[in-house]
Amino acid sequence: MQIKRIILYFVAVLCLLNGGYIIAQVPLTNIDASIALKIPGNDAINYPLKGAAGEQSIQLKADKDIPVIITRTIKGNSMEVVIQANEDVYFNFKQRINTSYSHNDCQFYMPGFWYRRNLRSPKEAPSFHTSDSWTVREDRLSVPMTAVFNEKTGDYLSVMRMDDFTHEALTTHKEGEVIVSGKTSIGYTGFENVDNSANLSFGFPYYETPKTYIRKLTLAPPVEAFQHLGKGESIQLTWLLQSGKATDFSGLIRQLWDYSYDTWRPEPVETPFSDDFVKETMTGFFTQSFVSDYPLKFNSGEAMVVATCESLGRAEIGFVGRVLLNAFNALEYGLQHDRSELVSNSYAVFESYLEHGFTPGGFFREFVNFEDNKPKGNTINHSIRRQSEGIYAMFHFLQYEKENGRKHPEWESKLKTLLQQILLLQKSDGSFPRKFNDDFSIADESGGSTPSVTLPLVMAYRYFNDKEYLAAAKKTGGYLEREIISKADYFSSTLDANCEDKEASLYAATAMYYLALVSKGNEQQHYADLCRQASYFALSWYYMWDVPFAPGQMIGDIGLKTRGWGNVSVENNHIDVFVFEFGSVLNWLSKRYDEPRFNNFVKVISTSMRQLLPFENHLCGVAKTGYYPEVVQHTNWDYGKNGKGFYNDIFAPGWTVASLWELLSPGRTEKFLLK
Repeated sequence: MQIKRIILYFVAVLCLLNGGYIIAQVPLTNIDASIALKIPGNDAINYPLKGAAGEQSIQLKADKDIPVIITRTIKGNSMEVVIQANEDVYFNFKQRINTSYSHNDCQFYMPGFWYRRNLRSPKEAPSFHTSDSWTVREDRLSVPMTAVFNEKTGDYLSVMRMDDFTHEALTTHKEGEVIVSGKTSIGYTGFENVDNSANLSFGFPYYETPKTYIRKLTLAPPVEAFQHLGKGESIQLTWLLQSGKATDFSGLIRQLWDYSYDTWRPEPVETPFSDDFVKETMTGFFTQSFVSDYPLKFNSGEAMVVATCESLGRAEIGFVGRVLLNAFNALEYGLQHDRSELVSNSYAVFESYLEHGFTPGGFFREFVNFEDNKPKGNTINHSIRRQSEGIYAMFHFLQYEKENGRKHPEWESKLKTLLQQILLLQKSDGSFPRKFNDDFSIADESGGSTPSVTLPLVMAYRYFNDKEYLAAAKKTGGYLEREIISKADYFSSTLDANCEDKEASLYAATAMYYLALVSKGNEQQHYADLCRQASYFALSWYYMWDVPFAPGQMIGDIGLKTRGWGNVSVENNHIDVFVFEFGSVLNWLSKRYDEPRFNNFVKVISTSMRQLLPFENHLCGVAKTGYYPEVVQHTNWDYGKNGKGFYNDIFAPGWTVASLWELLSPGRTEKFLLK
């Protein structure tokens, strides 16, 4: 019987061009369905549904009369369900497909939220540490899809919702059985272990089990939503089912991203803001946030209150403040546009960091709080990522200055010393510790942040013409290939989370881009292939579709289209504008591999990410012009305050401005490395 089911399962397959994926028609015998009906003030009653097997279109019926007529039609890879009410009802419709794969043999994928088994994430976030079965609301995902991948056989099956996502409604509660206050378009998707068989689970409206994730590292009881359907009304729901084979999890991600892109065909967002207008507007941040009251001069760009945007005496050199990169961007713009204030402020930043910006051990002072003289964490605690981002910015500054006839030998000497200190931290396997102290003792041995240091090492090789730096960079490349890219294990690059995250894959792709640019022949091709492989993981975090918002949720009222924005990590379930030079990476890959999807999606990212640009009469909930928002809460999750449709009350515009500025300054790296 099991063999018969498997044979039936893969009948009517259709090979598609360009993607290499296969679409499967799923037999009705493999699908379980049920509907829960709720009378307000009473517990819902769940009714299992049955239909005649082997028919293309069937009516699903319960064992007793229920006031709805449910028709399911399967054509090719499309499943349509129509629910018609004979009287007023509140319903939640559920379906489950048995893949016939052993649950223990499987890895799972929900784009932008779930990778493999989320085992890098703690038990306080969605992961196998808490349960091996999860269903989540669709707006948590960059594509409303779930895939089950059988690692032993290479087979996979996915389900993707395809509907007109235009409605969202509020509820008075966030857990238990809840009735939405109007229409919603948001259903649910996920996977479940049923008698050790991996099942795809999906339905409408949303249903989150065994927990719902409401706040950073905060799991709450499950939630089941019920939507009203009036007498005589009907609703149509559509899902696409797809099966195929992949050589490994990376192959799965690539196939499903191509398939998702080809299905959704996301178009650029119609935004009237030109590149020049965006940059000119963001100079408002450079001028208004400048702090000159302390030994270090800087743009105040982290831990700010959204409602006031008042500057603080806190300087952060890398993520999230990006002080040195903002100083370089302001300097370059100021000299190009005769903005003397920007020029003088920027030089003041670099001069102050040259004099006061280093620790006794020769490292950058990553974070300084002049208001209470207490650093973030330990006085001597460093991160390889922030150190690397500081060096990266300095090389851009020094190269720009050199090209314009200005030299800074003291800075060059400081950087050489810092780089030698950095090299002492490199392990024999090529990795760097995530966090360390000024005395070189290790605070976090994880190698997940290693790709961030590849960038400045390659730049150091080109700037100083010293092959020692290139050798170290190539060692990082070997580590990334062995331990991260080949294992599809991108983690711990986000500084306030140690989990699966977008930035780890984005940095890995960018690192390989740098190594490819300074290589030739077969070596260059090898790095380019690795760059493309990591880029698919980074792309998987970026939204293909527009999440709906309820009236009164500010971001929706503004008209935000979420396509092109990226989710952050499993722990931090919000979208943001973290892209930096990833657009340049994708455009380079697009040309090298003749892959128009990449170039086209860069246009989606670039147009979409400028939507919340704050300026007079278009402040988008931010107090000052140019202070681009950060924690954009697009689903039922918050960073601590406000929830879906709003920002957290605290934000860090230092990095958002730097990210968008680099997106709108394409080709910087190629100019630097290929001069």
